[in-house]
Amino acid sequence: MTETVIEAEGLGLRYGRRGGWALRDCSFRLPEGRVCALVGPNGAGKSSLLSLAAGLVLPTEGTLRTAPRETLAYVGQDKPLYPQLTVGETLRMGRELNPGRWDAATAERIVRAGELDPHTRVRALSGGQRTRVALALALGKRPGLLLLDEPMADLDPLARRELMGTLMADAADNGTSVVMSSHILTELEGACDHLLLADRGRIRLCGPIDEVLAAHRLLTGPAAASAGLADHTFVESRTTGRQLTALVRLRGPVDGRVWQTAHPTLEELLLAHLRSPDTPSLTVEDSLTEDSLTATGVRA
Repeated sequence: MTETVIEAEGLGLRYGRRGGWALRDCSFRLPEGRVCALVGPNGAGKSSLLSLAAGLVLPTEGTLRTAPRETLAYVGQDKPLYPQLTVGETLRMGRELNPGRWDAATAERIVRAGELDPHTRVRALSGGQRTRVALALALGKRPGLLLLDEPMADLDPLARRELMGTLMADAADNGTSVVMSSHILTELEGACDHLLLADRGRIRLCGPIDEVLAAHRLLTGPAAASAGLADHTFVESRTTGRQLTALVRLRGPVDGRVWQTAHPTLEELLLAHLRSPDTPSLTVEDSLTEDSLTATGVRA
């Protein structure tokens, strides 16, 4: 059985006694070795969830079990580094703080690819260069769990592609579990195999991306026949004249003589769920078994 690297049960985080809830009633598990896309709009609770997983804050309610601190690396949006240190001194600090685990070759390769002078002080670096140093520290630690909060927002497209390739190669070679938040859905779709959709402080979708997508269909057909879809869960629908187009969560076969079907893209799926906040949440491992997946086809 696959080990679990993060497991939350009834997790909640509230800032201050009278503050609002950043997260509320979040329950999910992330299997070891997955590369997980954490997506959602601003204010959805993504950064709060990553801060909890990194042990930077304590939950207000519920429980969160995650990797030991010494096997975990976290890169936040502000990428805190010591500005008075040079690039070389920063990497040396990483080595001293992680005896027995430090991968100097990986850290130095990431810095060298950005053509950074090891004698340059961190305070003189651009935002994108600081991102590279922070990622070098994180990967040099050789973590079992890597938490990344919008890690590449300030990188140009070429550097983003190069570093994303480095991250994915590292995860594949070392079995690293990764949780990465980003607003660039196309970037995540090609790199990640697991999904967490956060919205309004709750987890709306959770599970392997392929299986979450397989649970949904885009249907097009006569609006008059919509009653025949009553057994399925509507995520979003629109009617144009006499034609209905709907994204539904399947609960059985669909009559292929009436409905044209297509698989949604990840972007279509996520945007539809965000536009329809009252759609029931879905955790694939709990509610979608192999048997139910084989039943969600189209009936000829």
